Amino acid sequence: MDCNRLAYQVTQSTATIGITKPMATIHRNYSVGPEVLPTGGVHFRVWAPDATQVHLILGKPDHLEDRPSTVEMEEEGAGYWSVRVASAQAGMWYFYDVGKPDLYPDPASRFQPGGPHGASQIVDASSYVWRDTQWRGISARNRVIYEMHIGTFIAEGTYIAAARELTELAQLGITVIQMMPVVEFAGKFGWGYDGVDLYAPYHHYGTPDELRYFIDCAHDPGIGVILDVVYNHCGSVGCYLQEFSQHYFSSRYKSEWGATFNFDGDQSAPVREFIIENAVYWIREFHFDGFRLDATQQIFDSSRDHIVAELVWEARKAAGDRTLYIIAENEPQQCHYLYSREHQGFGLDGLLNDDFHHAATAALKGFREAYFYDYRGSPQEFVSALKYGFLYQGQWYAWQKQPRGTPSFGISIDRFIHFLQNHDQVANTGFGKRLHTAAHPGLYRAFTALLLLGPATPLLFQGQEFCADSPFLYFADHQGEFADQVFKGRNEFLQQFSSLADSNSTAYLTRPDDVAVFQKSKLDFSQRIEHAEAYNLHRDLLRLRREDPVFSGAELAGVDGSVLSDKIFMLRFFFRDASQDRLLLINLQGDFPLSPIPEPLLAPHPETRWQLLWCSEHPRYGGRGMVQPQTDENWILPGFAAVVLQPHPFMMSNIRGDN
Repeated sequence: MDCNRLAYQVTQSTATIGITKPMATIHRNYSVGPEVLPTGGVHFRVWAPDATQVHLILGKPDHLEDRPSTVEMEEEGAGYWSVRVASAQAGMWYFYDVGKPDLYPDPASRFQPGGPHGASQIVDASSYVWRDTQWRGISARNRVIYEMHIGTFIAEGTYIAAARELTELAQLGITVIQMMPVVEFAGKFGWGYDGVDLYAPYHHYGTPDELRYFIDCAHDPGIGVILDVVYNHCGSVGCYLQEFSQHYFSSRYKSEWGATFNFDGDQSAPVREFIIENAVYWIREFHFDGFRLDATQQIFDSSRDHIVAELVWEARKAAGDRTLYIIAENEPQQCHYLYSREHQGFGLDGLLNDDFHHAATAALKGFREAYFYDYRGSPQEFVSALKYGFLYQGQWYAWQKQPRGTPSFGISIDRFIHFLQNHDQVANTGFGKRLHTAAHPGLYRAFTALLLLGPATPLLFQGQEFCADSPFLYFADHQGEFADQVFKGRNEFLQQFSSLADSNSTAYLTRPDDVAVFQKSKLDFSQRIEHAEAYNLHRDLLRLRREDPVFSGAELAGVDGSVLSDKIFMLRFFFRDASQDRLLLINLQGDFPLSPIPEPLLAPHPETRWQLLWCSEHPRYGGRGMVQPQTDENWILPGFAAVVLQPHPFMMSNIRGDN
């Protein structure tokens, strides 16, 4: 399928006002939705194979209910209906009448100014004047991801307000913003994973042009923006796709969250087109730089060309000479998502590595309940994760009572996304507390160094960079009985953690529909100053990652690691010309003398000895002070700390006493 230019034969209706004489061909960019034509008017097209007649109900915002225009649409075949209305223009509102008691918004609406139950609005994407003409996409080197929820990232919860912070994020060292879902959903607040209008940006965050403005502003200081997209299910409230066709959703599969899209059943071709073009639409009309695909293990498709592979392929074609960055959440850790299509893969750039997070949580909190059970937080887990990505690559996984993962050998480590926190892992363990509130301060600083200096791609969750006091809780603005059901289901999910199964604990769980829960989750940027030590830590580490020739990847030849004791491990970053390697040592316990130390990876280069380059115990970060770990006789590692060492010239004759 060529998504660049789609041409459809259209016979014009003559039933009502504003309709021009028949036209031979209408050139469209997308198969469905309203498109403002360069020759004037608007062309509407909708897939409604179950309907015997379809009418467009069109009017101005203040007259839609009083004096609407009814336009009969022409059936094209294959379930598509279309019409060109010469008098229609951007800003007008409309519904569809598919022969049922109610009117419905457009399944491919570009904007829902009154929410998912209201009228759709015509949008002219070409009216926005982009400034990012020189932008060529996210660099393949040294990506640093920042997960952002627009509604809680900033007090106002809008694209315009969030844009004010982009320069600060760029100066911090962020290169990629991963924007949590922004498609239209029901209610005044929510995470966005229950979206129902996949082409319409959520109206409470701002207009489509204001979203474009945010992305435009991000590109200016060099930040790419990828969109978190949900193609495994639709929200339960405000979804009207089934009113247009019973074939939108599969009868063969059920996701963990309800009905899943029909990608391989009867009449699945228009559904596949609807989803693939949705991805193309975000790339082309909003200049997004890629995607984070949600829960790909719940995207079911037995077709020869899997929907994810086809979607990725078409998105890259639509981007032209812009580089896209497409990553995914994949709980079973299926590495074929990273293989090219030529090697029977899906062509993604990265996968989130839950194994790293779970092991770090076990080490930092001593927490091994539920899905953390199969992790010890041991040094070997981190050495392995920093070398190979996934820890489970087919071994037995006791929590699920089945093997987990697939081999990752041969896959570059920077294609794994490592994180200490993300929206799921902060909120889904009960009370929304940030990881730093439960960890030893020194140990938390050490793991921050491991995250930000390690060879994997690091991800920070909004506010993590200054150890925000605000929690991140689960919130969803549902009403009545459905709100009660969501609260009950949420509590049942959390009972997999034995510490939350007791009634004394569940009594403290918050209701998702409580607006105070949403407000409490908003960041307070004054804490950049109040928590300056944490902010300094992240800023300095990201500067080191960006500017150091080894940690930046510019001169990195490879990484190896070793376990030095049951609480100490190290990574050696090899410089290309074998003269400027770096050592990163992590001590998970108190001050510890390393003696003896029969480990080749600790050997310095000839005529050098190791010198302290960076330490997590610097007073600038709230530490107790720095000490050179290497002495003439042995090494003494500071407790609960990370140290970075670099070679320093040192004449061995000084030790031997040679003349």
